[in-house]
Amino acid sequence: MSKNVVVVGCQWGDEGKGKIVDILAEKADIIARFQGGANAGHTILAGGKKFILHLVPSGIIHPGKIGYIGNGVVLDPFALLHELEWLNGEGINTEKRIFISPATNLVLPYHELIDCIDEKKRGGDGIGTTLRGIGPAYRDKIDRCGIRLCDLFNPDRLKKKLELQPKIKSEYFIGSNDDRSNIEKILNDLMRIAPSLHPLMADISLRLLQHQKEGRSILYEGAQGAMLDIDMGTYPFATSSNTIAGGALTGLGIGPKMIDEVIGVIKAYATRVGAGPFPTELIDETGEQLRSYGGEFGATTGRPRRTGWLDMVILRYACRINGIEKIAITKLDILDHFEKIKVCTGYRLNGQTISEVPLDLSDLWQVQPIYEELDGWLSTTSGMTGYQSLPQKAKDYLQFITDDLNVKICLISTGAKREETIVIK
Repeated sequence: MSKNVVVVGCQWGDEGKGKIVDILAEKADIIARFQGGANAGHTILAGGKKFILHLVPSGIIHPGKIGYIGNGVVLDPFALLHELEWLNGEGINTEKRIFISPATNLVLPYHELIDCIDEKKRGGDGIGTTLRGIGPAYRDKIDRCGIRLCDLFNPDRLKKKLELQPKIKSEYFIGSNDDRSNIEKILNDLMRIAPSLHPLMADISLRLLQHQKEGRSILYEGAQGAMLDIDMGTYPFATSSNTIAGGALTGLGIGPKMIDEVIGVIKAYATRVGAGPFPTELIDETGEQLRSYGGEFGATTGRPRRTGWLDMVILRYACRINGIEKIAITKLDILDHFEKIKVCTGYRLNGQTISEVPLDLSDLWQVQPIYEELDGWLSTTSGMTGYQSLPQKAKDYLQFITDDLNVKICLISTGAKREETIVIK
């Protein structure tokens, strides 16, 4: 692995980044989370235990690794403390191993309330938010009225900023008897947990620069996937942050020379949670089989994921906007069950054939996928740890992907457990 590596999802999230970060973290010194919030869930199976992490960087499961949460994250402080308490109860010592940028904006109870109200207003045109308050927290950040971690340690400033919220968000606060709009309660709750958060605050940007000068390796961890990026994704059916590799720069306060490599994580088929265009979606028995075999239910919400065949058009786009040269393939074993496997290689749009995403990404609603059918292998790859042991047709499938994208495979996941992985050097 290169010294400093960014790991990003190449689809709509849920690609299995948690496991990939966990594996790569073994050879990294630092793991830094650069965007997203508690709406993301990274699942790791290690030592016979299942860990679902929402805010804590995935590499924390490895003893001695340091985890950073950057300013690009929106942080639910109550959820973080609960997650740290749970990890410590599971035998993962997090003391002096997790640090947070003082510029990190907080997700507070009224953000969740606003999220619920706004999504209800949208009715049938809802964007499929997780209702965790992520979008409203990012909105406050851009509107320059957000509460930052550092504000917790200046009580007068915190009180003033909180008291401003009902004035500028009156439509959500007036007439509300929901505890999530009770500013006095929120202030008291924040002051109660502030002493627990103070030791976690650190200058992440400065520390990362120092680590680089010391020759230590850094793993930059993103959440969600490229197609959910607020700028480059399927807007407005996107998350509220920059999920692509460039988000690591602004989300941690680092320069571009502090990134040596970008690894993209690709699920061997496609899934999506929530609303939005999904060209290869399968609303049939095959789609149900992919969901059933793959256990495709959201780690955070439990919602069933939409499923479909692999989409090379989307992957070409993801590789381009992230600068990806190496990929990790996950859930290859789920395709063991299929006699024929389809791969989307292009689209038909308005009578024309295109091989790249349309200029207006909303046209993804109208495209018709062009498929190439490959033979399945109908034999187990589950748990395999050596590339040569894979069935030839599974190798053919992987070769098809790498030839199209002009990338190399560095990891292949053949199961949920940490050890069920093929490492290609």
